Amino acid sequence: MVLDFAEFHPYVYYATRYPFSKAQTSNYRICYTSSLYLISEGRGVIHTGGRTYETAAGSLVFIPAGQPHHWVADSLDPMVHICCYFDWSYVARRVDFADPSRICYDVNTLEPSLVGPIFPYFLPEHLKVEKLQIWIDFFEKFYTDNCYTNERTYIRNLRIQSSFQQFIEFFLTFALKEEHIPNLRMSKLLDRLDQDLVLGNLQPLETYYKELGISRGYFFDLFKQVTGVPPTQYVIQFRINRAKEDLLFTNLNITEIAEKHGFSSIHYFSKLFRKLHGRSPREYREEKNYM
Repeated sequence: MVLDFAEFHPYVYYATRYPFSKAQTSNYRICYTSSLYLISEGRGVIHTGGRTYETAAGSLVFIPAGQPHHWVADSLDPMVHICCYFDWSYVARRVDFADPSRICYDVNTLEPSLVGPIFPYFLPEHLKVEKLQIWIDFFEKFYTDNCYTNERTYIRNLRIQSSFQQFIEFFLTFALKEEHIPNLRMSKLLDRLDQDLVLGNLQPLETYYKELGISRGYFFDLFKQVTGVPPTQYVIQFRINRAKEDLLFTNLNITEIAEKHGFSSIHYFSKLFRKLHGRSPREYREEKNYM
């Protein structure tokens, strides 16, 4: 199952440090979750999908959920894994498995419906990282036992998941091809723009693209590349969506709603609303209330 980005919310179940013994092999296995393995020291080999990778300190291996693989440690200098098992969005397996990060060692017993989602974009199986200690430090912040969260651990789990999601942002920025990475400067600008819209403090668009130090034309191109719409359309959609809430859940009349959300007139508000939703604000309110 390929991940729908609307459900993108990475969740780690188990993260730990695992030292291999000399010439140790792991059994042929299939993880229900996706997994990442950072080799912090030593050497070894991983076999997966008919491919073989030699690994050493600084190797980073990504295995998608459901992909068979097995490891072989070096006979003289065995590797040490710093690893994590996670899904791109949470998968409930508590009823089926005693622990959240379950590994299948017999393909005949695999439960396909419980295999985690696949990331939509290509991620390399084997990478080499620089500044190894930075990666180790990231992992150590979300080490966690292979146990389900309960009433005693849910607060700690919040911290673990927060640290893990910061790591996943770091990992994806490192591993993805450039065309699949949203522009980070634009992401920060969108945070600022959304905040200004919520607070009713929207600035002229010139303010935003001058802050980025780019031209108006490039700003519009970049904005549409990141959001799918021009900035003026983004602002209109944001305000219309907020207005829809008031149409459904308040007793404000339509003129009051238009004024509240920054539209110059009820006529202009109705025209934009109909263009986006194929009906007038009044028709939308009546239709939803009837349902």
